[in-house]
Amino acid sequence: MEGNDKSFQQFLQDDDCIIKIKLIDVVGSAPRNVGTTMYVSKSSLWGSVGGGQLEYILIKRAANMLDAGLESDSINIPLGPEIGQCCGGRVKASLKKMSQKTKQNALINMQYEITKLPHVYIMGAGHVGRALAQQLEYMPVKCILIDTRVDEIEKSSAQVEKRLSAFPEIDIKNAPPGSAFVVLTHDHSLDFLLTAAALDRDDTAYIGMIGSVTKRTKFVRWCDAHHNIQNIQNLVCPIGAKGSNDKRPSVIAAFITAEIISELTHKNDLVKNKSRFNLRLVGN
Repeated sequence: MEGNDKSFQQFLQDDDCIIKIKLIDVVGSAPRNVGTTMYVSKSSLWGSVGGGQLEYILIKRAANMLDAGLESDSINIPLGPEIGQCCGGRVKASLKKMSQKTKQNALINMQYEITKLPHVYIMGAGHVGRALAQQLEYMPVKCILIDTRVDEIEKSSAQVEKRLSAFPEIDIKNAPPGSAFVVLTHDHSLDFLLTAAALDRDDTAYIGMIGSVTKRTKFVRWCDAHHNIQNIQNLVCPIGAKGSNDKRPSVIAAFITAEIISELTHKNDLVKNKSRFNLRLVGN
């Protein structure tokens, strides 16, 4: 998903003539899955069906439709040497001119997809927190940047939700199931409090606290003395430490982003597989 429902709504309103491209069948290896959509107008694009020659061919086909005033078309494309791609699969796509009704349906679907996005809470709007928000802005998540300090929140230019909170542990408690929490405040005591609040939940997708192995050890000792936590193994600390020793906020944020998205994808795959298994049981 690209952008948000407001910018998508503006895209739909900017041009009366828009072609919706949808992948309706995929065989073998392909850049995107069945159901992937993109939109082409005479002046702009929205979304992607995987880039490369496949996307170029489909955009050109849509542009020709707009020029000719055609309502619909379809194309079956081999992803091989014929078009300069080496995926080896085959893609069938439908191309349809959008009506006001299909535009409204597309916007409703976009809004629905946004409500299903996993929430990622960044607890702390310091250098790394702001850098992380800037990267998560472009990920398929709902990012919430939280801090107790208004001046730090105001420094963030990321297009994410920003929340000034006097008691951020309440934000953690009220977060929806499957949320991810990244704790990197300006205060180690607050880090411990918020991390403990996240670990008290049994429905999180990811819990990470910035710091070192030493900080993790101190947190475990703090929990032994002040807070009984059973699932300390769910804590990732240090965070983003598998890729580089580079301490620049943007680099740290990049590795944290990869870590979070990897966990969210893994958890979502497990849920989907479990759902498919349950459906098979019901079917039997």
